[in-house]
Amino acid sequence: MELSGYRVLWRTRGVMALLCSSLLARLPVLATMVPVAFLAKDAGGSFRWAGIVAGAYSVGMAIAGPLWARTADRRGPRGVLLVTGISWSVMLAGLAALPSNLYRLMPVLSFLAGAVVPPVMQTLRAAWPRVVQGPGLRAAYALDATSQELLFIVGPMLGATAVSVASPRLGVLLAAAMSAVFIWWYALRQPAPLPHDDDTAPPLTARQLLWHRQRLPLILSFGLWVMAFNGISLGIVAFADQHGDRLIAGIMEAVWAFGSLVGGAVAGALPGRRTSYLWRRAALVAAGMLLCVFATWSPVSLGIALTVSGLTLAPAIGALYERLGALTPDTVRTEVFGWMGSAAMGGAAIGSAVSGAVVESYGVRYVWLVAAVLAAVSFVLLLRIPPQEPVAPTPEPDTIPTTPPRPVEDPA
Repeated sequence: MELSGYRVLWRTRGVMALLCSSLLARLPVLATMVPVAFLAKDAGGSFRWAGIVAGAYSVGMAIAGPLWARTADRRGPRGVLLVTGISWSVMLAGLAALPSNLYRLMPVLSFLAGAVVPPVMQTLRAAWPRVVQGPGLRAAYALDATSQELLFIVGPMLGATAVSVASPRLGVLLAAAMSAVFIWWYALRQPAPLPHDDDTAPPLTARQLLWHRQRLPLILSFGLWVMAFNGISLGIVAFADQHGDRLIAGIMEAVWAFGSLVGGAVAGALPGRRTSYLWRRAALVAAGMLLCVFATWSPVSLGIALTVSGLTLAPAIGALYERLGALTPDTVRTEVFGWMGSAAMGGAAIGSAVSGAVVESYGVRYVWLVAAVLAAVSFVLLLRIPPQEPVAPTPEPDTIPTTPPRPVEDPA
């Protein structure tokens, strides 16, 4: 293990500002989850209504995400981020200011808010190959996947704190204010867009982009992983309820995320001098989930198993990001990550629904069995993905390039 990749990132001017601004820009997206749920519950009187409002938000994100990402590829990310950032702030403020007697309009406003969520994650993951190369690129994707775990801890906690201290309305308004500032800062950190002239090859259509022997399995695998992750999260809640202490759920989620943080940090520190097969990491993900099936007899045993399972997550996700980015022409790289986000939203919705039915019909431990099966399916899908070849150390760049490289031809 060595830290050459992290050193490249640290010494490349502008990289850490890009990463930090992206983390802050993603924070409001996760901080809205809890306040919006409680705002809808208080207005409609039930968590069923809250589920409807949250579902409308997810549908809006899934539909519009690839469209915004495609626009960012064609016209540059900065303008798209500024427009969507301002629009999203306005829609959140409107949702917070909606009178209680008009609560039936909440799904409409929630759908519109979801439709203008800024494509922060998509633009960041598309930007990494333009910003760093060699060991730094692998470290960048690993660090991206690892930092996402921190956001899943801090974001909902921030939203829950705003709800507890003040009110759900204030929590939504806080997210709106944060998005207006942080997304603006992140938009200004974007590398220069790709040039488009008569010599530039036309961008791929959505069909050409998705119907690809390598990109499609990668996107489907990510959707299956998110389906498994969401199912496990619901299984953790059911496990805590079964043991009569809801605090267990928070502890289990924390140790799972901690394991992923450690795994991602270690993966980013690897020198990358060996051929890396994505299917091997997918196999470890499936094995970690299968381990949890045999550890549900006590909170301690499940906590240990979740920590071990978590070690496999961020390295696998980071490697999948890298493979998808490397196998996609630069002219449509943001869009492909947009489609990945849509697959994640669909997987999350299906995973929660399936997990609830499994808990009711068979018991908590079978949630992890279903998750292991889903991970095993992704393992099969990834068997024919070309490996990540060893990277030779490259001279450490001084700045984010202002003139991006010419787009590559589609490998298929």
